[in-house]
Order: sequence, then structure tokens, then C-alpha cells
Amino acid sequence: MAETDPRPNRAGANGGAIGRVLAVNVGIRLPLVVAGAGTEAVVMSAIRKHPLSTLHHPIAVGVHVRGLAGDEQADPTVHGGRDKAVYAYPIEHYTWWNARRREAGVEEAERPLAFGAMGENLTLQGLLESVLWIGDHVRVGEVDLIVRAPRQPCYKLNAIMGYAHAARDMVRSGYTGVYLSVATPGVLRAGDAAVVIPGPREVSVENINQRTNP
Repeated sequence: MAETDPRPNRAGANGGAIGRVLAVNVGIRLPLVVAGAGTEAVVMSAIRKHPLSTLHHPIAVGVHVRGLAGDEQADPTVHGGRDKAVYAYPIEHYTWWNARRREAGVEEAERPLAFGAMGENLTLQGLLESVLWIGDHVRVGEVDLIVRAPRQPCYKLNAIMGYAHAARDMVRSGYTGVYLSVATPGVLRAGDAAVVIPGPREVSVENINQRTNP
């Protein structure tokens, strides 16, 4: 799965961290089977993303104010719109999720999660929640993104992870990833640096996650 780089994130000249994009992922609205209280239902969801641009095939992907070209959202109250146009997730958490799925007895758990498995548009390396603050800018190629909020997962995450408490585990772990708005549209691709330009630094993503899960 992973085309990763063992180097830790670096600090830019402005003091912000520098990571990089490992994959750019998109998805379309498709039926998703969800379970709860002994019943099953089918809902529309675009949570299942697939990599469009990787380090081996760094295809340029357009980004506009409402998200990535070719990407769809089924429920704009949860994902989409200007403040949740792009969802980014750190590759560093994938090992933890692979272990959780094995512990939960998920049948497919022996196969490592692929890029986009968390429903993210950008699979990032080196930019954990602990280095991001609300209002920080993240420059990727010619695209300028702004950190807006950590993810608050819903039941659809349970469905794609294959076990009932995945959303709870995301909240408790703080491994939420972040939603980003698009300040400057353009194109980006896998391999691009993701450079953090510090914003007002009043509220950190990590602090919000800690308040959500005291």
C-alpha cells in the first residue's frame, strides 16, 4: 500500500511544519450498506475513495472551492461545502487502524488499508493533528487550503471499517484528520509538499479533539 518516506516532518522558514501528499483520492456517490440495532439499511455515500494520483502516477488533480474534481459528497451536512471541501488524513494512523480491525475480527483485516480508506481526499505524511491549528494555511502546489475542523465521524465509518465501533475509536484516539476549505483553487498532485503557514494559533485541532473526548 504505502509509498512512504521515513523522514519526519520538517519546519519551514515560517515555523510551520512541512509534510507531503502521498495520494489524492476521489469517490462518487454509491449505495452503502450500514448496520445498527440488528437491522441493515442502504444509504448513499461517497465515503469510499480511490487514489487518482500517487507517487508512482502523480497525475495533476484540479481543486475548486467546493472540493476536488471528480469527487462527490452524498451528505453535505457532514462533508462538503466550502468549509469541508477537502478532507485530509495522516498515513501515520493507518498502522493503528489496521491493528484495530484485526482485533475486531474484520475478515479483510489481513489486507492493509489502501490510500483513501478513511474517506480522505488527501493522504498526508508528516502532518498529524498535533501540529495543526484552526485557521492554519496548508499550501499544496498552487492550492492554498485552510484548516477548519477535525472530523466528527458518523456511522458510515463503521461500515467501511467493517466493525461497529470504528467511529467511537476515531473520536477516542484523536486520529480524526482535518477538514479544509479552499482559499486558492488550482491543481495538486501526489508528491507535492504540504507546507503549513501558521494562522492565529488560538485553538488547536488536538485541543478540540481532547474536549470532544475528555
